[in-house]
Amino acid sequence: MPIHLGKPMRAAAVLALTALSPLPAFADDHQETWRLFVADHTQPVVRALDMASGKELGRFDLGGYAALSLSDSGKTIFAVQGDKDTVQVIASGIALADHGEHRDIEISDPKLLPGVITGKKPGHVVTHGDDVAVFYDRGGKVDLFEESALLEGKGIAASVDTTAAHHGVAVPMGQHILVSVPNMTTDVKPDELPPRLGLRIVDREGKQVGDVATCTGLHGEASSARLVAFGCAEGVLVARPGGLDGPTLEMVAYGSDLPEGKVSTLLGGRSMQFFLGNYGEDKVVLIDPDAASPYRLVELPTRRVDFILDPANVRNAYILTEDGKLHVLDVVSGEMVRSAGVTEPYSKDGHWRDPRPRLAVAGDSIAITDPRHSLVRMINTETLKQTATISVEGMPFAIVAAGGSGATH
Repeated sequence: MPIHLGKPMRAAAVLALTALSPLPAFADDHQETWRLFVADHTQPVVRALDMASGKELGRFDLGGYAALSLSDSGKTIFAVQGDKDTVQVIASGIALADHGEHRDIEISDPKLLPGVITGKKPGHVVTHGDDVAVFYDRGGKVDLFEESALLEGKGIAASVDTTAAHHGVAVPMGQHILVSVPNMTTDVKPDELPPRLGLRIVDREGKQVGDVATCTGLHGEASSARLVAFGCAEGVLVARPGGLDGPTLEMVAYGSDLPEGKVSTLLGGRSMQFFLGNYGEDKVVLIDPDAASPYRLVELPTRRVDFILDPANVRNAYILTEDGKLHVLDVVSGEMVRSAGVTEPYSKDGHWRDPRPRLAVAGDSIAITDPRHSLVRMINTETLKQTATISVEGMPFAIVAAGGSGATH
């Protein structure tokens, strides 16, 4: 698998820095490794790529078309195959461990873990610490796993009833689970699922705690710091830790200053407590649940194709629009600070599953799948210039990045 390198960008600066500042004694033990996991749009396969070389580290044949979900730890990737009623788990082969003044990194081969998680139409897979919740849209249940156990080849920990089959989500939060609630009073066709009307809190045995909180059309969830947020027609519903009594729920209403619309996709900041959500197709909104004015609306030049937060450069969000331009949004100022063309235009018209680019952040690079040209394009986060392309067989589509830097011993 060839990798085509762009012009070296910082060689002179690196050489100068080396001459002026001798490296510390432990520098030889420091390593930065990033791997890209790419699902194909037309074939049931996920490929593991070494970002630096473009080498294919593994090809994992699946049962069907897969959406990818990366765990909080980065140790596992969940290949969700809703049409095949299965979820398969890939070990990234990268483990980071905090040791106070430094982090350790352990690297092994990526691999497809044995066994298959099965249930009727799995949808969202959500991880929170070591907890993994797999929600089955047509199964009427949530299966709860421990990521550490999955990595050891062990299976299910528990199941929780979801009242009835619906396209929903479950989020582990301490000793409780936040679970969407379907509206069973609405008439639906025999082959359709009921809409969501709210959220309930249950304990680990599935017993409900408190009343159902209204969240009409619940869709989209994210965690930031100790908060969990959900997109609703009325606003964003925020769950806060509540001690032994369980989480507390608060609706952050949109307010009259926002145009008609709603949030249905959410991302959560890691080092700062905030959320970034869509607001229709051509706007995004920054959300600070504790601010006097919790919403800041950002207009986009054209419709959004994908967006992602940078976990290291915490002020940066990257938004790809259908004109092929990548934009950097400063989440503190709420301003677009730079933009550049990175792909050909990809229209949002057509089926929602049509092949379009997807984003992943890997260190100081943004990896962008370009299914039309069978490429993953590597874009520098500061300059927005392309530094390399990785040729990928087929139509690369969904992508996640696992990795980081640490000491090796």
